[in-house]
Amino acid sequence: MDSIELFTGAGGLALGTHVAGFHHLGLYEWDEDACETLRENARAEALKGIREWRIHQADVRINSYAIFGQGVLDLVAGGAPCQPFSLGGKHRAQDDSRNMIPEFVRAVRELQPRAFILENVKGLTRQSFRNYFEYIRLQLSYPTVTKKRDEEWSAHLHRLEEVETKGRHKGLQYNVIAELLNAADYGVPQVRERVFIVGFRADTGLEWHFPEPTHSLDALVWEQHISGDYWKRHGVRAPTSKPVRLGLKLSELEERDEPFSTKPWKTVRDAIEGLPEPRVDRESSKFSNHKLNPGAKAYPGHTGSPLDMPAKTLKAGVHGVPGGENMVAFPDGQLRYFTVREAARLQTFPDTWHFEGAWSEAMRQLGNAVPVELAAVVARSVAAKLRAADGH
Repeated sequence: MDSIELFTGAGGLALGTHVAGFHHLGLYEWDEDACETLRENARAEALKGIREWRIHQADVRINSYAIFGQGVLDLVAGGAPCQPFSLGGKHRAQDDSRNMIPEFVRAVRELQPRAFILENVKGLTRQSFRNYFEYIRLQLSYPTVTKKRDEEWSAHLHRLEEVETKGRHKGLQYNVIAELLNAADYGVPQVRERVFIVGFRADTGLEWHFPEPTHSLDALVWEQHISGDYWKRHGVRAPTSKPVRLGLKLSELEERDEPFSTKPWKTVRDAIEGLPEPRVDRESSKFSNHKLNPGAKAYPGHTGSPLDMPAKTLKAGVHGVPGGENMVAFPDGQLRYFTVREAARLQTFPDTWHFEGAWSEAMRQLGNAVPVELAAVVARSVAAKLRAADGH
């Protein structure tokens, strides 16, 4: 199945859709360092089948998609720049020049793929953006009902609402659903909430829903504080006391007499297992990007990610890389920065994937990335539906 991706960044969504079975005919990214990361990994074939990736450092606002044809591609995917909607940004939304969601809509309109996957930050669901979020959904549902010259987006929204309520649109149409997913619920060792908007071209007649969560906090609490299996698995001594904050939850779980349908949330300890202790003076000889960046300090609001819980959301804001989210806090009170390799594992990138640039630049790429495994879960489900429609 053929696809293209916009706003590829360091490649999280691209890798997720790749392992799901999509063949990328083009990957588009503006940032030079991110493009270099993509090119170097493609050259090295860091993952089987990516050597032929066509990576374009380009401004999508001037992209022409004519070479791909219309109605030929199976998938268009992308994680549009999130700063306009990020909780750590300036919240300018549709008034932010970095808002590239209209360009994603244009790609869908011109390419008319069988399906699309658009990813963005949790901030897009803020109450203050509610009308704009609905505007995005309706634009993707009726991509040929375009915004007129000098028309305000709110007026365009009203026209789209009329098209939807009339229910007799004969042009290009997609059946679109959106959901806020927590990466930790799908086996990613990080609490990272992201909005996924998925659409299938209406003429495919396909029915689809988001995959059910496979991991849970309750299952982790059970393994850590009731069965103790978590500590046995890691070969470390269990804490002598149980967290007070879990009092009521522990009481409820202790009375449980049926197995969990989900696996435990993965933790930072799970993620970094097998990596050597990083050093300041040199990189690991076995793992690239595994070198300690010194100087981590805790202060109010920046206390690091506990070793035995999923990591906090890795971030990369316009104000620089925050310290708290990019530190690991050990049970004995020590803390340090995550290495780039450790952060890559928190984002479920393979160890073969190398990040170009200094620590701060690599962490920025990672902070903007889609967790590979979360992308793969959604993409596999979309791919399975498309294959079933083809009789495969």
